[in-house]
Amino acid sequence: MRLAAILAAGLLALSLSARADAAEKFTVLLDWFINPDHGPLYVALERGYFRDAGLEVDFKAPADPNDPPKLVAAGKADLAISYQPQLHLQIASSLPLTRIATLVATPLNSLVALRDGPIRSIADLKGRTVGFSVGGFEDAMLRAMLGRHGLKLDDITLVNVNFALSPALVSGKVDAVIGAYRNFELNQLDILGKPGRAFYVEEEGVPPYDELIVVANNRDLARPGLKSFVRAIERGVQYMVNHPGEGWKLFTAGRPKLDDELNRRAWRDTLPRFALRPGALDKARYRDFAAFLLSQKLIDRTVPVEQYAVELR
Repeated sequence: MRLAAILAAGLLALSLSARADAAEKFTVLLDWFINPDHGPLYVALERGYFRDAGLEVDFKAPADPNDPPKLVAAGKADLAISYQPQLHLQIASSLPLTRIATLVATPLNSLVALRDGPIRSIADLKGRTVGFSVGGFEDAMLRAMLGRHGLKLDDITLVNVNFALSPALVSGKVDAVIGAYRNFELNQLDILGKPGRAFYVEEEGVPPYDELIVVANNRDLARPGLKSFVRAIERGVQYMVNHPGEGWKLFTAGRPKLDDELNRRAWRDTLPRFALRPGALDKARYRDFAAFLLSQKLIDRTVPVEQYAVELR
């Protein structure tokens, strides 16, 4: 009996070892440092959903947030967390990238001013200063938002605040900022005792879009592990929605620096914005947003959605 037990244990160990060796490995580059926007990824990891799908997944935060899609396009990583607006620009630059899933299914971007300041409507921005972090797309958003209120970019002064959006607003360096995330900067301002007033881009002339997406290299779209990856993310989202408190504990497990007031608020505010069906694709949304970028002269042509976004089944 003892010998049989030893043999059985040995066979089980061999089986587990073989299963681990057979796991399909994915290196996934995040768009930024780990934050609640990445909740489904880390919940899926901690719950073992990737392992159940036969995947070994390694998440890496980038040194430069502009690099992940480029590295995937160059074949130096398997997947990247990116943004729908940037994907359109990258496709226009002929990068071989395709959206395979959505993490955050609504815009997070917003124009923010201090609630007790002079900016009560976008029309009040005339003659004022607006801080930004990234030119190009943020300029296009701001141009569209201003246009609805009879203003042009020439009616304001743009100031590059280099990602220090909240500090620039609180210090009075600028009157408003574009590119502020409603789940982060608004909470950050509130914690500082300087609550903000947000103007949401999708309510002010910018078509709705997917904020965070997952992109793969075009040559890898036939990899069977991609479908498994998307299904694992969906399981992660479902768990978070059903068990938000437990999901938070899983997200911060082994990452105690994330367990602070700002991230707890951001977790709460991001939860309803995650894509419940990450693999599902709204082609009309992508066509409409491409048309918007074309009208803003950020791209010089549009291409069929099927060439840069897919719904894996």
